This record gives sequence, C-alpha cells and structure tokens, in this order.
Amino acid sequence: MTHSTPNPNFTSRIRPMVLAAAALSALAPGLILAQGFPDKPITFIVPFAAGSATDQLARALGQAVTIDSKASVVVDNRPGANSFIGAQAAAKAKPDGYTVFITTNTTQSANEHLFKKLPYDPVKDFAPLTALGRGGQIMVVNPALPVSSVADFIKLAKSKPGKLSFGSGSSSSRVAGEQFKQMTGTYILNIPYKSNPPAVTDLLGGQIDMMITDMATGLPQVKAGKLKALGVSTRQRSPLAPEVPTIAEAGVKGYEMTYWFAAYAPAGTPADVTAKLADMLARAARSSSAAPFYQSSGIEIFTSNPEELRKFQAEETLKWGKIIKAAGIEPE
Repeated sequence: MTHSTPNPNFTSRIRPMVLAAAALSALAPGLILAQGFPDKPITFIVPFAAGSATDQLARALGQAVTIDSKASVVVDNRPGANSFIGAQAAAKAKPDGYTVFITTNTTQSANEHLFKKLPYDPVKDFAPLTALGRGGQIMVVNPALPVSSVADFIKLAKSKPGKLSFGSGSSSSRVAGEQFKQMTGTYILNIPYKSNPPAVTDLLGGQIDMMITDMATGLPQVKAGKLKALGVSTRQRSPLAPEVPTIAEAGVKGYEMTYWFAAYAPAGTPADVTAKLADMLARAARSSSAAPFYQSSGIEIFTSNPEELRKFQAEETLKWGKIIKAAGIEPE
C-alpha cells in the first residue's frame, strides 16, 4: 500500500479557500437576509395613538416604503403607560428587520429623566436607523376660555392657581407645559393622556383648558375654528400659521421647545439589514409621497445614518435631562 505525499502548493492554495468559505458561512444568514430583504410585510410599531403626529408620519413613510420596495407596511399603534407599551413591544420583537420602531424623543431621550425606572433601555434595546424629522408645538386653548393671548392666559392662571389644567400625551407636551409653568410662575394642573389626540378631544370638550401639542395634531383644529391658538413653541413663527406669535415673543422670553422623530430596529438586527432599512427609511422621508405630511405638519425633514443617530440621541438625552431638571419635574 502506497502513501502519497500532499502537494505543498495544492495545500497552500486550498487553505485560504477553506478559511474564506468558513467566514462566509458565518456571515451567510445576515447576507442572505439582506439580499432578499424585504420579502414580507414590515411592521412599524408606534408608541402613540392613531392620529398622533408619529402615527401620521409612520403611515406616510409606510406608503413610501411600499412604493419603493413593494413590501407592504403595517402600522401597529401601541399607546399607553407613558409610551412604555410600544417601546417594550419594539424592544422584544424578533431582530430580523421586519419590525421598525417609529418613535420620538419621548421614548429615547426624555423618559429616563421623567421616570425612576424604565421597563426598557433606550440605548441597549435598540439599533439606531435614521432620524426622520423635527418640529415645534402649538399652544392651544378651548375657545370658551376668556383669553386671546399668552399674556391673557398667564393673567388668568395666576388669578386661579391650580384651577386651570393642561393636557399632555407625550413627554414633549408634558415638558412644554411644565416649562411654561416654571417660566411664568403659574400653577396649572397637568392631566396625562396616552397620546395627544385623546387629550385634544378632551380640550375640545372643555374637560381641560390648554395644551401645548404637536402642530400635526393641534393646527387642524385651529384651522377648523374649534381651538384657539395662542403661540408656537419654536424660535421663529411657523410658516403654516404666520399670524400666531411665538410663545417667546408673546411674553415668555427665552421659551423654546422642539421635538424629533427617529426610527430604530430591535437590538441584534444584523448590521447589513439595519443599513438597508436606514437607507430605505431615509429615502422614504424624502420621497414625494411623504412630502404632503411634512408640508402640512410643518415638520422639518431630518435624516441621518445609524451612527449619526446614535450620537444625536446621546446629545439629546443630556439636553432633555437639563430641560426637565430646569422645569422642576421630579422623576415619578
């Protein structure tokens, strides 16, 4: 029986090929997923109610993603418990790219300063995809309230400490109201809601007196004559309602409050899939089909890559911490 001696040249050629094949095998699941992605419906989890600005944005983006990728998009509203329900659902979803969390600074930057303990981790539980936009809010009151300006409202609130109330369905609306109280020296009772739309419903019905809410939710009611606008929270007047002064120019010097939207995947989603999702969503935000939402809500298109969003979120978390502390809000 003879034994052949391995050809050293053949062995040296095969070894790199074997190693490369092994490496490719280790990456294959993610590569296969990314190459065929998406090949089934994608779910957008929204931590606020239908009709909220985040919900409207998610539906506009979903339509654009469907046009772009041919994959259908399902918007899953999970409001309640200070947006904890939606955040938890997104964090626990299968990290395969078919669940996207469409959310705001409420869940990702503000909540950790508003509550002593969160049932999710805004950083560790999510893979950043892209920023989606930023905007301002509008201060609205029930028309039956005998005020026609921010100054009138402040005077009335000071004459009836603790008798007036404001609704809040997100951290942005809550902190905006608390900051207004702190900067004006007024005591106005906060009434929390699962989301801004039900708070607006109660404002229309006279159950609460005031709200500082997102433009997408509040402005249509102003245009319809059902609510009275007193001011906007941005540094400059809104082109959608140029007749409405800023809260700062109406008497609360230095007042400003903005908010932002962004998209995340569950932590553990393959990097090549998150890259594809990020690109897909950034294109959707800048698409012609999403343009009507941005134009009608006054929200500025603002996109990023995943690393830029990671850094932006970290900066915003520090910023919101300072705002919340300055407003005198104690964590619950």
